[in-house]
Amino acid sequence: MINGRDQNVEQLDNEYVKKQIAKYQEQHRQVVFKRRRLTLLLTLTCLIFAFVGFQLFSDHQRLVKLEAIKQEAVADNKVVSDNVTQLKKEVALLKDEDYVAKLARSRFYYSKDGEQVYPIASQNQNTKDQEDAKVEKAIDRTNGSSTAEE
Repeated sequence: MINGRDQNVEQLDNEYVKKQIAKYQEQHRQVVFKRRRLTLLLTLTCLIFAFVGFQLFSDHQRLVKLEAIKQEAVADNKVVSDNVTQLKKEVALLKDEDYVAKLARSRFYYSKDGEQVYPIASQNQNTKDQEDAKVEKAIDRTNGSSTAEE
């Protein structure tokens, strides 16, 4: 029924109608232009937010990694400082002549003039094993800080 009416309606061909049609078409073009501009702005805004969000996420991940490296470095520093204090104590002991003499007598079988040394195999082996374990432990502590960096 509505279609039937449209067939019966004729458009006037005068100046007023032409101005109204031109005005309507101009308004339509402006609406389309505004929609396109708004869509473009919205797209650009979304792209900017996505880029900034990605940067924030990657910066956060990098921060987490750096904090883990920092924790590892602090732990290595503690191990190395403990090792340094232990080595300083050993150096201080090596400055003591009585300790050095005792160490040389036990490790290398040095003796005083007129003194004889009788090593006992089991005791000698245990002492040597303990000293080797101490040396290996000190080396591991020293190397532990450099292997953590790799």
